[in-house]
Amino acid sequence: MTSRLRIADRTHDLFPVLGFLAAMASLAMPLNPWLVAFILMGAIIAAVHHAEVIAHRVGEPFGTLILALAVTVIEVGLILTLMQAEPEKAQTLARDTVFAAVMVILNLLMGLCLLSGAIRHHEQRFQRTGIGAALATLTVLTVVTLVLPNYTSSAPGSFYSATQLAFVALVSLILYATFALVQTVRHRDYFLPDEDVDADGDGEPDNHAAPPTVQRTAISGALLLASLFAVVLLAKNLSPVMGALLSDWGAPPAVLGVLIAALILAPEGLAAVRAAKADRLQTSLNLALGSALATIGLTIPAVAILSIMTDMPISLGLDAKSTVLLFLSLIVSVQTLANGRTTVLQGVIHLMLFAIYLFTTFVP
Repeated sequence: MTSRLRIADRTHDLFPVLGFLAAMASLAMPLNPWLVAFILMGAIIAAVHHAEVIAHRVGEPFGTLILALAVTVIEVGLILTLMQAEPEKAQTLARDTVFAAVMVILNLLMGLCLLSGAIRHHEQRFQRTGIGAALATLTVLTVVTLVLPNYTSSAPGSFYSATQLAFVALVSLILYATFALVQTVRHRDYFLPDEDVDADGDGEPDNHAAPPTVQRTAISGALLLASLFAVVLLAKNLSPVMGALLSDWGAPPAVLGVLIAALILAPEGLAAVRAAKADRLQTSLNLALGSALATIGLTIPAVAILSIMTDMPISLGLDAKSTVLLFLSLIVSVQTLANGRTTVLQGVIHLMLFAIYLFTTFVP
């Protein structure tokens, strides 16, 4: 087991370096797209791993915030790079990716966490106060960014005007910053597992594993930055290949958003499922909902700035089918997490909702 862990650590240390070197080489010459795809996936997995190392060092709930921010930086980098590489597809890429990320988190990731945890532990509990606050914030963000554009009149169709887009970007940032403040400073204990809050209620976590050393944390910080740099630069090289593959498959354009969201969220999703299996559902939900909030609260402002600066219109409003699925997912999530207890049934419901979303994406 120890040798396996060492090999895994070396792999996570190797891919950021390979990614950085490949990114620098891509500036001077074209690279094989399949090699780029392999290195890109490795760099993304390594980035999330090193974010986890840093998160473990700082503890909960700061740890989940760092993980969410790392995933969002990768997502923003991919979206902005692909938007600039293929302007003809840029209008809907941000919307499709953000919507896909929300559906993956609320249904696939949450469903896997609830199901795997309930299979092993029958019933799991968490703190309703913090999760309720996260769901309320997520509901406002998703509706304002993905639904409201269809009902405004300053710009036609599913677009915001430049002024509206700037205002929504500001609102998204304020909401996310306020949530982050509540989660990490004002009401930390609302987001900690019950067993991690001491008898005095001061919310100090009781870490079950020894945190990494300062040296290991510093190395992970440097490798995390190298991974993020590699992801942003290599994505531009991969864009034409991804577009050609989707055309060969006859897949709708929205599938690209699903692929990006699944690729980015896969490593963090595995961490959340592992936490649920270890009967730490609070940590799993913090990871899932924190990622969803960061996805909208940070991605939309970044895309809005690019849109306004380059005069590139972006379509944010969902179609009727996607709007129904979004509202259904939010309503079911609120009901699932309403009483602070979960069972197998809730996990299966969320997984079936994701199956419906995925099927209707490929067969609209």
